[in-house]
Amino acid sequence: MLIKGYDEGPLVAGESLLARLGFWSNHLLVLCSDGSCGEPPSPECFGDDGADTDAMSEVLFDPEHWPAFRVPATDGLGAVVIYRNLVGDYGTDYLLTHPGRSYAQQVASWEAGFSGAGLTWQELVRIADNPYSAAEGVQDTAARLLLLLPHLMDSDLPTAVLARLTTALTVVGAPQDTAATTAEHLLAHLARRSRHDPTWESPLSGS
Repeated sequence: MLIKGYDEGPLVAGESLLARLGFWSNHLLVLCSDGSCGEPPSPECFGDDGADTDAMSEVLFDPEHWPAFRVPATDGLGAVVIYRNLVGDYGTDYLLTHPGRSYAQQVASWEAGFSGAGLTWQELVRIADNPYSAAEGVQDTAARLLLLLPHLMDSDLPTAVLARLTTALTVVGAPQDTAATTAEHLLAHLARRSRHDPTWESPLSGS
C-alpha cells in the first residue's frame, strides 16, 4: 500500500481492524495514559477485555505491517491515521489530504504525547461527517470521529461534544451505561492538553 507524501514503513490497509474487538481500547486508552483523567477507563469501557486488547496490540504494533486508516471526505479535506511501528520508535502519525494536492501532508504525531498541529472540533466534525463513498477508507461517521479524536486540540469545545462523543462510543460497541463516563475521561485529557499548549495551530484553518 502506498500513500503519496509518506515514504516510511510497510503500510497496509487497516480499515478492517475497526470492527475487531480490542481496537478502540488500544486507540483511545492512550489519551489517559498519563493519569491526567483521574481513574482511567479500562478496556471493558470500550466493549473489550484485556485479552482482546492484548491480541489487537500484536496486530496494530507489528513492525512488519503498519496499519493505515484512510478517512476520505467529500470536499477533499480528508485524513490518514498511520500506526508507525519502527522498533524502538512506535507512534501514530496523522496526515491530511487537501483539495488539488496529490500527496498527503503529515501534520502531527503521537508518541509519549501529542505533537504538531491539532484540529478544532469544527474541523474534526467536518471531516467525520462528510465521508466520500467513492474512495477507499472508513465511511462510518462514528468511527471517523473516534479515529481522529486524538488529533483534537481545541480549548473552546461546545457543550454538544459530550453527547456526540458518547453516541459515537456506543455505536462502536462501548456499553451504554458507561459510555458517557468514558467520554468525560477522554475529554478531560484533551481539555488539559489544550490548556498546556495554547499556541497550537490548526492545519486546516490556515492559522
